[in-house]
Amino acid sequence: MGRLVRALAVAGSAVVLAAGLVSLTVATPASAASLTEVTNFGTNPSNLRMHLYVPDRLATRPAILVAVHYCTGTGPAFYSGTQFASLADRYGYIVIYPSATRSGQCFDVYSPQALRRDGGSDPVSIMSMVRYVQQRYSTGQVFATGVSSGAMMTNVLLGNYPDVFTAGAAFAGVPHSCFATTGGSTWNSECANGQVIRTAQQWGDLVRAAYPGYTGARPRMQLWHGTNDETLRYPNFGEEIKQWTNVHGLSQTPTFTDTPQSGHTRTRYGGSGPMAPVEAISMQGVPHNLPVNAAEAIRFFGLDSTTPPTGTPTAVPTTTPPPTQPPTEPPAGGCAVSYTVNAWNAGLTAAISITNRGTSAINGWTLSFTLPAGQTITSGWNASYSPASGAVTARNASYNGTIAPNASVGIGFQASHTGNTGRPASVSLNGTACTLS
Repeated sequence: MGRLVRALAVAGSAVVLAAGLVSLTVATPASAASLTEVTNFGTNPSNLRMHLYVPDRLATRPAILVAVHYCTGTGPAFYSGTQFASLADRYGYIVIYPSATRSGQCFDVYSPQALRRDGGSDPVSIMSMVRYVQQRYSTGQVFATGVSSGAMMTNVLLGNYPDVFTAGAAFAGVPHSCFATTGGSTWNSECANGQVIRTAQQWGDLVRAAYPGYTGARPRMQLWHGTNDETLRYPNFGEEIKQWTNVHGLSQTPTFTDTPQSGHTRTRYGGSGPMAPVEAISMQGVPHNLPVNAAEAIRFFGLDSTTPPTGTPTAVPTTTPPPTQPPTEPPAGGCAVSYTVNAWNAGLTAAISITNRGTSAINGWTLSFTLPAGQTITSGWNASYSPASGAVTARNASYNGTIAPNASVGIGFQASHTGNTGRPASVSLNGTACTLS
């Protein structure tokens, strides 16, 4: 354990550096909210501690973000050293900060118990924290993020609980099960050094083995890694990409590549939009002590609403009905829709970008289209979809109902199919036909 602590302790300074980078672009509103420790939150086999940040103003059905610290760190240190809490003030989601209490304060991402659903150890304790929050607030989707040891845990949580987590962002981690050890060891030198190389199918099978028999939707994953990572070496980045593209049934060939800033190469798989199933950012020349771009993780999650949240953090029953849809009007000036399908065996994903071509904002929208025969939506993001097949209507989420002139909104879904992987022949926005590409 001591070796793991020494090797990963450098990540502690990473989040401090990252906070400085992100704070230049994030205005933090005045807030009376504070970090609060929660005890007796449920089953806790590894004696983790739980700290909770609930902003003064919550979004409707606020998301839950599990933010997992690095070795030698704590939940409070990760709270103060990153921008996830200040972004929660802006966007109205709730943040859970787990703290490891074993020697070295690293999370268990190596034991057989931790690498299977409800097997025990830290993932079970973290899931108790999630359920604690879900039972006390009318919450929505659940996300995970972390650095180093926390990034490893992000991979583990998304693999063990694909039905719970919508997406994750892992900063300098390794694939699910890469760090597995035997004999009680907490360190896997081969994995740390990037020497565990498997096929995409083998990596995907390890995730599927964490929850045998599960056939539902899988969480989206955003991956970050520095090319000069001296602790969890850079080949792990490629192995993570292999794992999560296989889990989603995607090719390892990117569908989109760009350079969001100097030295950063971003690739997307399964879609070109901002919330593709897999997004990977390679950081040229950056060591393990990498900056944590919290704003980009929140953007990938789809939580970066420009509409201020309303309400208070008063606990409410989980049966609170969703908000009614705002009135919708035809888009004056027209609309354009990009609809990209990526298919495999019996499944597919559809990445949809809706663009307002008009001169005035669209406030509240519904997108209507007819799915080809045999396609059935199994999960979606950034919109509600009804019904699951046939003539479908996608309605805006609480945070993306306004589309400014010449602006776009990205949505999408995963579906099963019986052989026809085509796309709709036409789409309409608020009853007006859109240009389809």
